[in-house]
Amino acid sequence: MAADSKKAREERAHIVLIDESGLFLNPLVRRSWSLRGHTPVIGGDGRHHQKVSVIGAVSVSPRGRRLRLRWSTRADGYFGAPEVIAFLRCVLGSLPGKVLVVWDGGTNHKGPLMRAFLARNKRLWRERLPPYAPELNPVESVWGGLKFGQLANYVPDHLTMLDREISNRFRPLRRDQKLLRALWDASERPFPETLLNSFAYLPVITTAPTSAHASGSPFGFFSTVT
Repeated sequence: MAADSKKAREERAHIVLIDESGLFLNPLVRRSWSLRGHTPVIGGDGRHHQKVSVIGAVSVSPRGRRLRLRWSTRADGYFGAPEVIAFLRCVLGSLPGKVLVVWDGGTNHKGPLMRAFLARNKRLWRERLPPYAPELNPVESVWGGLKFGQLANYVPDHLTMLDREISNRFRPLRRDQKLLRALWDASERPFPETLLNSFAYLPVITTAPTSAHASGSPFGFFSTVT
């Protein structure tokens, strides 16, 4: 663990934390304000199980320690290993040099397709979060702000509308240093001044370094602008 931390520090790697989530067509109901005697009424019939799947990455630059949000959505779909690899290609295409990816042990983060991709991209290596530790991933704070804040009680007419609204909410955030830092600090992961050193005592499962040259390509579902 200490050897990998030293490697990341010496090679001035970008640190990229990744996670997936989903938002359903039915609203996530939260307490809200209204005029006295006028109970708020929210649409939705409670039967829609369609959702928009989202993958997000919060990256930290090795020099300026600048934060950046990247994301991708799939309406009525999910992020299996092929879709996660496509997202990783876009992330790698926008980041020069070495990249350290930190994520959980989900099945879409491993398997033969992922191993083959990592074997071809030697500037990328991974560290796995311990099981059941969402508090160590700042992307979870991004999901919380979206679901329980910005889109709480939101009732879209259809999945395309929900998909579009997710991206509309993320665009102002993608390079907002103050807000991204606040979301990071809402997690239990130290900010990068101490992050690489903290790997020595945070419970993280490490995988071997891998990866060769990767170039980004314009996938239609990739929602950020580099």
